[in-house]
Amino acid sequence: MSQRNTTVRSLHDLGLAGWFGGSLMGAVGLNGAAAQAQDPRERLSLSAEGWKRWAPVNAAAIGAHAVGGAGLILANRRRVRQQDEAAANTVIKLALTVTAAGLTAYSGVLGAKVQKESDQGGKGATEPSAQASAGLAAAQRQLQVVQWAIPAVTGVLVVMGAQQGEQQRPSQQLRTRLGR
Repeated sequence: MSQRNTTVRSLHDLGLAGWFGGSLMGAVGLNGAAAQAQDPRERLSLSAEGWKRWAPVNAAAIGAHAVGGAGLILANRRRVRQQDEAAANTVIKLALTVTAAGLTAYSGVLGAKVQKESDQGGKGATEPSAQASAGLAAAQRQLQVVQWAIPAVTGVLVVMGAQQGEQQRPSQQLRTRLGR
């Protein structure tokens, strides 16, 4: 008898899609567009304002992903215990989710530092100008790395979610049962 988990699976997948897509669009679209502003001070303030507006939506996406993920682990707890590949995937996904959440929180801290010193301007949202203070330049350089790390890690989570879907195929579960 099959049991459907449409609600928690949707929360998991839509939350992750928002998190991945929003971070990628922000790095490419928002920060890229802000870098085109004529006034170097506007470059930082426009980017900071865009990320500030995205933050509540991103928090909701992360929350939905977390609730959905917990619901899927609960719903599939028997399979996770019995199927080694599912257990390993679940542990790795959990570690990567915590990593992505930490990176996202850290990007918020760095973004607040950049916004606080946005009057100094910059070459771009994550590219300091030659006149930038040491603190601003350091925050921008760190953001330059973190802005790409978040979609990279969440992208791996998307792939691992697809892998978990494949692990639910009857042939995969049968192989696990026959192997025991």
